[in-house]
Amino acid sequence: MPFSAFNKIQPITLYFASIVCFVIANIGKETSLTTYYLFLGFGLVLFLGGLLMKLKK
Repeated sequence: MPFSAFNKIQPITLYFASIVCFVIANIGKETSLTTYYLFLGFGLVLFLGGLLMKLKK
């Protein structure tokens, strides 16, 4: 699998990164709506990735 480094990441790291994305999204909400949705979507993807990794273990 070409993403072998991704498999070594612990789920808690992805959860923390998703929280950071959610905070950045809320801070930049008034500045740019596009940035808000971009970080919101990226945070959701990170959260779901961490959840799926947790369920597979």
